[in-house]
This record gives sequence, C-alpha cells and structure tokens, in this order.
Amino acid sequence: MTNTADSARHTVIVGAGTAGSIVAGRLAEAGHHVTLVEAGGEDTNPAIPHLSRLGELWHSPEDWDYFTVPQEHASGRVIHWPRGRVLGGSHALNAAIWVRGNPLDYDDWAAAGCEGWAWRDVAPVFEALEAYDGPTADDDAAAPRGTDGPVPVVGGYRLSPIFDSIIAAAEAVGVPFNADYNSGAQEGISQEQLTVADGRRVTTYMAYAKPWVDRGAIEVRTGAVVERLVLTDGRVTGVQLHAGPNAEVEGVSPEEPTADLGSAGEVIEADEVVLCAGALDSPKILMRSGIGPAEHLREVGIEPVVDLPGVGENLHDHLLVPVIAEATARTIEHPEDEIAVTQTHLFWKSTPDQDRPDTQPLHFCVPMYDDQMEGPANAFTLHTGLVRPYSRGRITLTGPSSTDPANYDPNIFSDPRDREALRASLRQGRAMAASSPLAEEWGAREIYPGPDVVTEADEDAYMDRAVTTYHHQVGTCRMGTDQMAVVDPATLRVRGVDGVRVVDASVMPFITNGNTNAPSAMIAEKGARMLLGE
Repeated sequence: MTNTADSARHTVIVGAGTAGSIVAGRLAEAGHHVTLVEAGGEDTNPAIPHLSRLGELWHSPEDWDYFTVPQEHASGRVIHWPRGRVLGGSHALNAAIWVRGNPLDYDDWAAAGCEGWAWRDVAPVFEALEAYDGPTADDDAAAPRGTDGPVPVVGGYRLSPIFDSIIAAAEAVGVPFNADYNSGAQEGISQEQLTVADGRRVTTYMAYAKPWVDRGAIEVRTGAVVERLVLTDGRVTGVQLHAGPNAEVEGVSPEEPTADLGSAGEVIEADEVVLCAGALDSPKILMRSGIGPAEHLREVGIEPVVDLPGVGENLHDHLLVPVIAEATARTIEHPEDEIAVTQTHLFWKSTPDQDRPDTQPLHFCVPMYDDQMEGPANAFTLHTGLVRPYSRGRITLTGPSSTDPANYDPNIFSDPRDREALRASLRQGRAMAASSPLAEEWGAREIYPGPDVVTEADEDAYMDRAVTTYHHQVGTCRMGTDQMAVVDPATLRVRGVDGVRVVDASVMPFITNGNTNAPSAMIAEKGARMLLGE
C-alpha cells in the first residue's frame, strides 16, 4: 500500500548504474516519488545483452571513454577507463562477474571506523540480493547463498573447452579448485559466477528499476548531465542540469562548449539527492557544487561551500597485466551461444604471509591485445591481476564546468609493493601457459610477455608498457570518521551539508578483493535501507 507521505517525498537519484538502479527500485517499491537522472541513453545497443560482445561497447556511445593522465611510474602511459553512460551504467559494459569480496575486506572497513560494515553485517545483504544457481561449498561454515533475490547469478553453465584446460593448468601449478569463491573462502581457481539469465546479461537496472519504470513509478530522465547540486541555506534542494548540448560534456565528444558559465540549466527540485554516479563522477559533481578541497576549488574558479579535503582523494583500482599465448595445436572455437569471453578466474596469495589473496587473474578465450600489440587471432589470455593495491591517486578538476576535463590519476605503481605482487601473478600466469594442460593439449606458445622477457628488469619494462586496470575505480568519496572522510558510514550522508548522500563505489574506504559490481550492489541495498529507515 502506498504511503501518502512517501508519495509526496521526492528523491532525485543521479546515475542509473548498479547502485542508482537499486536505490531507485527500492524507493519506488516503498511508494516514494523518484526521478532517476541518467546522462546516457536507453540500453538498446544489441551488444549489451551478449557478454561475448563487451569489447564492442568500449569507445561506443554507451562509454564515457575516460582516460587517465600519463602514469609517472608506468612509463608515462595513458590508460583507457571505459565507464557506462547508459541505463544500467557500467553493469551494461562489464564482464558481469559477481564477486562478493573477501570477508576480511569488510572487517577492515569496520576497523577503519565504518561501524555496521563488517562481514557479519554485509553477508546477509549479499544473500538478499542474489538468485544464485550454481555449485556451493561443501562446508557447514560457508556463507549462505541467496536463491530468491532480484539479481540472477549463475555458476553452473557449460565451459568452453579452453577453460577446462585453464583450470587443469592452474591445478598443475599448485592452485586448487574452489567450487564457490563467494562462500567466504576465496582461494583457488573457479568458474566465474555471472549476472545472466537465459544466457543474457541482466543489469540491476533491468532487475530493480525497469519494472517500476514500466509501472510509471519512476520517472527516468535520460540524456541529463548533472552540472551541480543546488544548495539553499546549507541544504541541497535539487540538481541543475547542463545548460548546453550534451555533446560538449567531457567524455561525450570533443566539441567546443556553447553554454557559458552564466547559463542556467534546468533545475530539478528534490527533498533529497542521492549521488550514484560512480567513483569518477560523484566526486566531480560534489566539487562542481563547491563541496570538496577548498584550495583546489578556488584554483579552478569554484567558490567553496563546504571544505571537504577527501573529495576526489583515495582513488584506486585493480591492476591487470596480460599473458597471451597462441594455440598452435587446436582451434579455440567460439560457439554462437558462448556465454562470455572470460569464464574462469583464480584468487591467490602473492606471498605466503598474506592474510588473504591479493591477486585475481582473469582468463579469456580471446587475445586481449592493446593498441600497441599484434598477434594471431587463435590465442587466449591469462590476465594476471592485483586486487589489493597500496597505491593511491586522486581526481582533480581543470575548471568549474562539466565541459572542463577532469584529471584522473590512479598513481599506478607509486607504491613498489604493487609491482612485486603483480610480478608474482605474472610469473604464475606464464607458468600456467607453459604447463602441460595448455602447452601439450593446445600447443600454447607465449606471445606476450614473450621469451625475451627473462630478468626482473625485463618484467618491469613489460609491466610498464602493458599494465591496465580492471576498471574498478573506488574510494573517492570514502566513508569514515576521520577528517578525510566524505560520508557518514551510518547514513552515507555527505559531511557538512544536508539533503545529499553518496551511494556507490566511491564510498569504499578500501577496494574489495575482486570485481566491484557485487559490492556496489550491496552498498546500494544498504543505502536504500538507510533512506527507508529499515
């Protein structure tokens, strides 16, 4: 039954990605008046449902197409960061891998001042999210899996043959098989659990928001770029949209802006605004609104309203370096119904003294060449990866408008511990490619790094020219209780200003072990419960 008071309360949610879609759907279900504001368009690109076509979505109209600044500790490389600009957000562009993270990740959050975010607090939320159909751990102590939640998660699909051999290769180098890495125990090689139904991608927009959009309970504004928050007497009372055409906005096209700073875009009034624009855009909206590090805001022509030095800081991401091998003995076939180009991954400790895995290689049945690489098409990739980085970077603005490009600097390899952990993962990937299940059955021949990469110096040079990221940016509006914290862990409200919360991956104090879509969904569900007083 709709509550009259709830119906009168208007919440504007910025961003229709993983988090925003969940918050919108939950509020609509409770009878709230909801406007969901999305900078991109409808999720009609035919490549979106097909995980095997995710590469087509990069540099597409559905991609913000962001790039980092040159990375000082990685040979000055500029790295592409695809981010979703479409209903469904980055969940419409990613590999749809569902990873809860390691229980210790969340205990670390709680220990850092985020009470209510320990594993015991978040595990039931993950369970409520899931409709899991797959193998489970044969362990009475394993974390329960949800079977009737809104998000379909499958883990028992048929593997393409190359992945059976990749599993055997991992076991050959000492990595055991793990039937369910989401049970609480991560270590081992596993079949990836994917958010698909009937072989097709299911985003949280499809699962949570669209049913209420179709009923008219959520107003969706596509093609709506939020320029800044509207503040009245220290309270956020709405959002102001970009005044000119969206083609001039950063990440959309290189066209020169037509709207001057005095132009006033449309204002959407609200009782509360929830920023779910992600770790790259939520801090930018705050800063353009005068909420952020005061000195930096003045430098770019913005009058500070609330001095929050942590906005835009603590930027970090997972790192990847590919091992690519040609299959010389067999053809890697790609059937029409192939569920995804990545179907297995593993979690492992780079050194035995780690209290949890710090690496997560992803395995692909295609060669993941970058723009500077070339090689045969009949090849596969063991994308070696780091999931507990120590390096931290920041986001800064170059001007007061959404038309002014931001600087995204993850500061890759600034902490040498990251390089050493990734080196261990790289060596493990090369050993897997050379093991008998791949070398003998498939005739695997290493193309990258290649046989000339022998010494540590060779490895360093290769990592510098090949490193990329998982596109799992987090932390830029982190929750906590110290002076650098941006949001209150108990409410996700922005410190120092009323009427606005941040509910997305930017609130993570530390990145989780593994793909960040599932933790972002968990944050959204907890945020929705906070908004609803549950």
